[in-house]
This record gives sequence, C-alpha cells and structure tokens, in this order.
Amino acid sequence: MKLDGAVVLVTGGARRVGRAIALEMARAGCDVAIHYRHSREEAGSLAAEVAGMGRRSATVAGDLHDPTSWATIVNDVVARLGRLDVLINNASVFLTEHSDSLDEFDFEQWESILRVNLIAPMALSHAAFPHLRASGQGSIVNLCDISADRPWPDHLAYCVSKAALAALTKGLSRAMAPEVRVNGVAPGIAAFPDEYSDSLRRALTERVPLGREGTPEEVAHLVRFLVERGEFITGQVIPIDGGRSTF
Repeated sequence: MKLDGAVVLVTGGARRVGRAIALEMARAGCDVAIHYRHSREEAGSLAAEVAGMGRRSATVAGDLHDPTSWATIVNDVVARLGRLDVLINNASVFLTEHSDSLDEFDFEQWESILRVNLIAPMALSHAAFPHLRASGQGSIVNLCDISADRPWPDHLAYCVSKAALAALTKGLSRAMAPEVRVNGVAPGIAAFPDEYSDSLRRALTERVPLGREGTPEEVAHLVRFLVERGEFITGQVIPIDGGRSTF
C-alpha cells in the first residue's frame, strides 16, 4: 500500500502505543487523525509534532463508551482530512486499580469494557468501511493482546474482550474482502501501566524468552508493516511479545 498522502485514524492515539503508531504512520507519509478521550493536551502536542514532519494532522475527541460518538469520529476525520484509508483500533480499557475477577464480577463494568474494547472497534469499522473501500487500498489493524489465548483470572473482562476482538478481526477480514484488509497485532509487554511497581515489572519480564519488555515503537513498526507491506496478508493476528506466548 502506498502511504504517501494516505489518511490514518488512530484511536487512543495521544499516548503510549497509540502515540508511537501515529508517529510511525506519519513517518511513512500518512496524514494522521488522532482520537482521544481525555488527553486533549497530549493529542494537540502530537498533532503539532506530526505537522512538523510535513504531514496534515487533526485531533478528534470522542468517548468510545458513547455509541453516538462512533460514526461521528469517522465522519469528522473525513470532513477534516478528506478521506480515510487506514483505521487503527488502538483504544482500550484495562483496569489497574481493581480487578474484573470472578469474585468481583460487576455487570456494568463488564459492559463498559466490552463496549470500548470490542463494540466500538466494530462500529468504527462499520462506519469506516465505505471510505476504506473507496480508497482502493483500505486497511484496518486491531490492537489485540496475547492474553486472549491465556486469560488472566484477575482481568477476565479485558481478556475476553481481546479474544473477541481477535475473532472479530478474522470475521471482518472475510466480510470486507477483497477491498479492505483486516489484521491484528497482539502485544505482550509493550508499555507497562504507570502503576506497576519495579518488582512486578521485573517478575513479568522474567517470563519473556527474549529477556526484556517490548516497546511501543516495536508495535508501531509491525502495524506499519501490515499496512504498508502486507498486501497479501489479511485475517491474521500476529503476536509481538518476545516469545512469551510460546509457552
């Protein structure tokens, strides 16, 4: 796919992995729409950085818990940047202050997590599909997680949502073929939550065969590859986890 002048929307694009993806796609020649919920200042700073690279940028606010935001986000991007060629469903909810375990099951909490991590990507993909198809080279990349295959008991809703997102990736790849390719990436450790202690970070890293945590930039490189070079790849969810998922 030729990325020079293509328009990419990155949900949750203002911080962490989303920010790295936005910058990498700008380096590839894309104009970048940065979706955010609360991180207005970070989104504006990132948009300025993208503009400094000679690419157009736009920031798009939206609460993915709110169904009325889904089509509005896509329509806003098209209105402001003229088209949409690539959708990166990066935004997600992961609870760090408390768990979503069996003992702490809460319906509203489950519904909230599934709405952001699963239903919003589906709705955004639905709204984006006509524009991606019209581009002649449209692509979607969903940010999944290796926990989909080995769910964590303390984060059941999150893991289930990511497993369902992986299934959605495969289903949409068939539904949108041949005009639009749909793939996923499944990071392991790419960016620790800020709340994680040094001891917890060391314990988790020790489980990685390559002996270190990954980086947001490495995830971004894989996303770019799938969009730019993976012209015969669709329906795949590719782990990027230093080998953690091999055992």
